[in-house]
Amino acid sequence: QVQLAESGGGSVQAGGSLRLTCLASGYTYNSFCMGWFRQAPGKEREGVASIESDGSTSYADSVKGRFTISRDNAQKTLTLHMNSLKPEDTAMYYCAATRPGRAGGMNGNSYDYWGQGTQVTVSS
Repeated sequence: QVQLAESGGGSVQAGGSLRLTCLASGYTYNSFCMGWFRQAPGKEREGVASIESDGSTSYADSVKGRFTISRDNAQKTLTLHMNSLKPEDTAMYYCAATRPGRAGGMNGNSYDYWGQGTQVTVSS
Protein backbone atom coordinates (compact mmCIF):
# COMPACT_ATOMS: atom_id res chain seq x y z
CA GLN A 1 0.00 0.00 0.00
CA VAL A 2 1.28 3.44 -0.95
CA GLN A 3 1.90 5.76 1.95
CA LEU A 4 3.06 9.37 1.89
CA ALA A 5 4.16 11.36 4.94
CA GLU A 6 4.96 15.06 4.84
CA SER A 7 7.15 16.96 7.27
CA GLY A 8 8.88 20.31 7.52
CA GLY A 9 6.00 22.73 7.75
CA GLY A 10 5.95 25.53 10.27
CA SER A 11 5.67 29.25 10.80
CA VAL A 12 7.98 31.75 9.22
CA GLN A 13 8.08 35.46 8.52
CA ALA A 14 7.68 36.82 5.02
CA GLY A 15 10.90 36.51 3.06
CA GLY A 16 11.91 33.40 4.96
CA SER A 17 12.45 29.85 3.78
CA LEU A 18 11.14 26.39 4.56
CA ARG A 19 11.84 22.92 3.25
CA LEU A 20 9.07 20.36 3.00
CA THR A 21 9.85 16.67 2.72
CA CYS A 22 7.63 13.78 1.73
CA LEU A 23 8.68 10.24 2.56
CA ALA A 24 7.11 7.56 0.39
CA SER A 25 6.71 3.88 1.05
CA GLY A 26 5.00 0.84 -0.36
CA TYR A 27 5.82 1.08 -4.05
CA THR A 28 8.45 1.47 -6.76
CA TYR A 29 9.00 5.15 -6.21
CA ASN A 30 10.81 6.11 -9.38
CA SER A 31 7.93 5.13 -11.66
CA PHE A 32 5.53 7.62 -10.12
CA CYS A 33 4.93 11.27 -10.80
CA MET A 34 5.05 13.25 -7.56
CA GLY A 35 3.59 16.61 -6.74
CA TRP A 36 2.98 19.22 -4.08
CA PHE A 37 -0.42 20.81 -3.69
CA ARG A 38 -1.77 23.32 -1.23
CA GLN A 39 -5.08 24.46 0.10
CA ALA A 40 -5.76 27.61 2.05
CA PRO A 41 -8.90 28.07 4.16
CA GLY A 42 -11.86 28.91 1.96
CA LYS A 43 -9.92 28.30 -1.24
CA GLU A 44 -9.69 25.45 -3.69
CA ARG A 45 -6.75 23.13 -3.77
CA GLU A 46 -4.06 24.22 -6.19
CA GLY A 47 -1.02 22.61 -7.69
CA VAL A 48 2.29 24.03 -6.53
CA ALA A 49 4.92 21.91 -8.26
CA SER A 50 5.30 18.48 -9.81
CA ILE A 51 8.11 16.22 -10.94
CA GLU A 52 7.60 13.39 -13.38
CA SER A 53 9.41 10.05 -13.26
CA ASP A 54 11.83 11.35 -15.92
CA GLY A 55 12.69 14.35 -13.74
CA SER A 56 10.83 17.01 -15.69
CA THR A 57 9.24 19.64 -13.48
CA SER A 58 6.30 22.02 -13.53
CA TYR A 59 5.51 24.96 -11.29
CA ALA A 60 2.57 27.20 -10.60
CA ASP A 61 3.22 30.71 -11.88
CA SER A 62 2.85 32.05 -8.35
CA VAL A 63 5.87 30.09 -7.10
CA LYS A 64 8.18 30.09 -10.10
CA GLY A 65 11.62 31.31 -9.17
CA ARG A 66 10.92 30.87 -5.46
CA PHE A 67 10.16 27.17 -5.01
CA THR A 68 12.17 24.17 -6.18
CA ILE A 69 10.92 20.60 -6.30
CA SER A 70 13.26 17.63 -6.30
CA ARG A 71 13.17 13.90 -5.71
CA ASP A 72 15.60 11.28 -4.46
CA ASN A 73 14.54 7.95 -5.88
CA ALA A 74 16.98 5.98 -3.74
CA GLN A 75 15.67 7.53 -0.53
CA LYS A 76 12.07 7.68 -1.79
CA THR A 77 11.78 11.30 -0.81
CA LEU A 78 10.24 14.33 -2.42
CA THR A 79 11.41 17.78 -1.36
CA LEU A 80 10.05 21.27 -1.84
CA HIS A 81 12.44 24.12 -1.13
CA MET A 82 10.49 27.30 -0.55
CA ASN A 83 12.28 30.64 -0.56
CA SER A 84 11.09 34.24 -0.39
CA LEU A 85 7.90 33.09 1.24
CA LYS A 86 4.89 35.37 1.14
CA PRO A 87 1.79 35.51 3.36
CA GLU A 88 -0.23 34.22 0.42
CA ASP A 89 1.80 31.00 0.54
CA THR A 90 0.07 30.18 3.82
CA ALA A 91 -1.79 26.88 3.37
CA MET A 92 -1.84 23.20 4.15
CA TYR A 93 0.64 21.54 1.83
CA TYR A 94 0.07 18.03 0.55
CA CYS A 95 2.34 15.53 -1.12
CA ALA A 96 0.75 13.40 -3.84
CA ALA A 97 1.69 10.57 -6.17
CA THR A 98 0.23 9.05 -9.29
CA ARG A 99 -0.08 5.41 -10.21
CA PRO A 100 3.00 3.91 -11.89
CA GLY A 101 3.79 5.34 -15.30
CA ARG A 102 1.06 7.94 -15.17
CA ALA A 103 1.80 11.60 -15.79
CA GLY A 104 0.63 14.02 -13.15
CA GLY A 105 1.41 17.66 -13.79
CA MET A 106 -0.54 20.27 -11.89
CA ASN A 107 -3.93 18.58 -12.02
CA GLY A 108 -4.79 17.08 -8.68
CA ASN A 109 -7.29 14.73 -10.29
CA SER A 110 -4.38 12.90 -11.91
CA TYR A 111 -3.03 11.83 -8.53
CA ASP A 112 -4.06 8.72 -6.71
CA TYR A 113 -2.26 8.88 -3.38
CA TRP A 114 -2.12 11.73 -0.89
CA GLY A 115 -0.37 12.49 2.36
CA GLN A 116 -2.02 13.98 5.43
CA GLY A 117 -0.55 17.43 4.87
CA THR A 118 1.73 19.81 6.69
CA GLN A 119 0.84 23.39 7.61
CA VAL A 120 2.85 26.34 6.35
CA THR A 121 2.13 29.73 7.85
CA VAL A 122 3.83 32.89 6.63
CA SER A 123 3.37 36.07 8.61
CA SER A 124 3.85 39.57 7.30
